[in-house]
Amino acid sequence: MANSTILFDPELLSRYDRPGPRYTSYPTAPQFRPDFGETQLGEAAALTNGDPIPRPLSMYVHVPFCTSPCFYCGCNRIITRDKARGEAYLTRLYREIGMLSKLFDRDRDVVQLHLGGGTPNFLAAEQIAEVVDVIRRHFAFADRSRRECSIELDPRFVTPDDIRVLARAGFNRASLGVQDFNPAVQKAVNRIQSVEETLAIIEACRERGFRSVNLDLIYGLPLQTLEGFDRTLDTVLQVRPDRLAVYSYAHLPNLFRPQQQIRAEDLPSPEVKLSLLQHAIERLGHAGYVYIGMDHFALPEDDLALAKASGDLHRNFMGYTTCADSDLIGVGVSAISHIGASFSQNPRDLPSWERAIDEGRLPVWRGMHLDNDDVIRADVIQQLMCLGEIDIPQTERRHVLDFAEYFAHSLQQLRLLEGDGLVELSSSVIQATPRGRLLLRVLAACFDRYLAPQAEPTQFSRTV
Repeated sequence: MANSTILFDPELLSRYDRPGPRYTSYPTAPQFRPDFGETQLGEAAALTNGDPIPRPLSMYVHVPFCTSPCFYCGCNRIITRDKARGEAYLTRLYREIGMLSKLFDRDRDVVQLHLGGGTPNFLAAEQIAEVVDVIRRHFAFADRSRRECSIELDPRFVTPDDIRVLARAGFNRASLGVQDFNPAVQKAVNRIQSVEETLAIIEACRERGFRSVNLDLIYGLPLQTLEGFDRTLDTVLQVRPDRLAVYSYAHLPNLFRPQQQIRAEDLPSPEVKLSLLQHAIERLGHAGYVYIGMDHFALPEDDLALAKASGDLHRNFMGYTTCADSDLIGVGVSAISHIGASFSQNPRDLPSWERAIDEGRLPVWRGMHLDNDDVIRADVIQQLMCLGEIDIPQTERRHVLDFAEYFAHSLQQLRLLEGDGLVELSSSVIQATPRGRLLLRVLAACFDRYLAPQAEPTQFSRTV
């Protein structure tokens, strides 16, 4: 099993800081096609229902609304203060859940439920509890000890009493956006959030028995400095969250209009941005956090760290997860499903999603069936992204192939990276080095047959 040691090499990170997929799926979403629709999704579900041992289900619910724009955000969201829009959205969401439930056998337990956005707590806590209740009526839930029920929360718009309601509904994990506690940075990104209100929600989650609390930080934001970010880390490490995500800010104002409100001259230089990342990694390591992969860290006793140690870690559209052997059902605008050897995605715009629901059909916008090559490459990319290594003999047995022959072109690319110290190659294992662990996306891209050679995939964020 690969270890999680990180060796920070600024020169190497600068050289390989280029656009690339995050590999929450393979093939990635730009490869999805419009000829995959409702019929194809139904066929994929029917195939998985026929498995001798019923595969469990994970569910993702997208709530697209936010009451104000955070200028850094690239998520699919709708800015509104009209709470009635949330009620109308739920009416259609419940119809979608009902239609989807007819595709899946009732002996397939839901082991994971996640609400993301947008801002899920744009909805009232009682409405969120109602979402869980509707899903429970249409799908079988695994027992509480096996079920992970998580939600993304904006601490500015949730109260400790709301946490009580969510805990009673079955939520046991929460992810809170922090980004940075520096008031100047917060003003520059239009997200004023006090330390006190954030800590109050963390405390409420713990008092109500949540199994874990995750905090999101972002480095590379406008006006960030090493000293200011260090003060944010001081506050965060004092409360010792179970998990931490330290994301790189991707400045793509041509793709995300709110980012046009951020002045390019206020962004930290590439050198300062790398120093922010390095400092965060060093401090989290000294504080005892385990590097999970990409931008995620967890305490050693957290389920993610335990899954990484046991080789059971998985990566999908919800990020890193412990629910490896499950099919993912996405509901709501823009949500993505991964059913068997297929992906499907709902429309990214609200009117198209609403129109499909009103017409009584599943709102499938695009998707794809994975061919055998897709399945094989998805497996090796999953190994790299979750474990930092590829077990060659195991991969050969699982897919009945000669690894060196099948991946001759990929190995040729990897040998160039080996020369830079990112990866070690042998006949039995491909392993990211401590220098290469922060560049797993670069290693995984060597196995991606959809990336054009020498082309920069500009629809993706940068790797560092």
